[in-house]
Amino acid sequence: MPASGTIPARPRTTTARRPGTLALRRAATAAACAALLVGVVAAVPAQAAKPGTPAGFHPEQDFAGSTVAAHEGRGHASAADTASAFAALAVTQTKGMDVSGYQGNVAWSTAYANGGRFAYVKATEGTGYTNPYFAQQYNGSYSVGMIRGAYHFALPNASSGATQAAYFVAHGGGWSKDGKTLPPALDIEYNPYGATCYGLSQAGMVSWIRDFSNTVHTKTGRYPTIYTTTDWWNTCTGGNASFGATNPLWIARYSTSVGTLPAGWAYQTIWQYSDSGTLPGDQNYFNGALDRVQALANG
Repeated sequence: MPASGTIPARPRTTTARRPGTLALRRAATAAACAALLVGVVAAVPAQAAKPGTPAGFHPEQDFAGSTVAAHEGRGHASAADTASAFAALAVTQTKGMDVSGYQGNVAWSTAYANGGRFAYVKATEGTGYTNPYFAQQYNGSYSVGMIRGAYHFALPNASSGATQAAYFVAHGGGWSKDGKTLPPALDIEYNPYGATCYGLSQAGMVSWIRDFSNTVHTKTGRYPTIYTTTDWWNTCTGGNASFGATNPLWIARYSTSVGTLPAGWAYQTIWQYSDSGTLPGDQNYFNGALDRVQALANG
C-alpha cells in the first residue's frame, strides 16, 4: 500500500461484476488498512512526562523575571533613569543582561558593542528541561569577552533542592576560576504554574533553598547567587535573613531604584531593573565596576 494510504487504481477488466462489489471491496480494504494503522500506533508507547514536570509545562516562557511584572508591575524605568539614579549616588555600575531559550541565538558581538559586560544564561528548570540554546549563549558571551554565568529556574514543589542542584550542575551550572565565570545562580520567584510559594511553608521554602545552596557549594565550591524579589522573599520565606552572609543577591525590581532589599542583605550584587532594553533579554546592573565583576567570578 502506498505511504499515503490511497489504494492504487486497478487495471480495467471485462469481467462482469455485481452492482456495488467494487465499492464494497474498496471499503473492506480501507478498513483493514485503518485497523493495521491503529495497531501500529497502539504498539508505540506514549512518551512519559519527565519526573517533576508540572501540568502545562512551558519552560521556554520561564526565565528570570518572567513572573515579576505580573505580580509587582513595572515602574517604567529606563536605562537613562537608572543611570541617573546611580550617578546621583556616585555608584559605579556595570551593564549586563540575562537570557534564556526565549531569546534563541543571541548576537553577542552586538550586545558587547552596546555595553554588555556580563550575562547570566538560563541552563535548566526543575529536572525536566535544559535550554536548547545554552551552548550558543553561554559560550558565545564568553567568546566576545563577557563574564558569564548559568542560572537555574527553581520548581520547589517538583523535587528536592539537592536533586535540582545536582541536575543544574550536571547540565551547565558548574563553575571554574577563570575570571570569566560567575557563580551559579538560583532563580527563585513566583510560581508560573500555580500557588505563589509552590505549596511550601515558609520554613519548608527556607529548607529547600538551603538544600539547593549547600549542594551547589559542595559540587562547585561556590554558594549560588540568589535571584528573587523582596516581596516574594518576604511572602515565601518569612523574610529569612540567613543567606546574606554566603549568597550574593540578584534583586529584581522594575523601577528607578532598587528599593528595600530582603532581610540579611545590606546591598545587592546585581539589580535587574527592566525586562526590556538595548541588550537582549532582561537589563541588569552590577553594583560595582568591571573589576568587581571579575572579583566575584574569581571567588
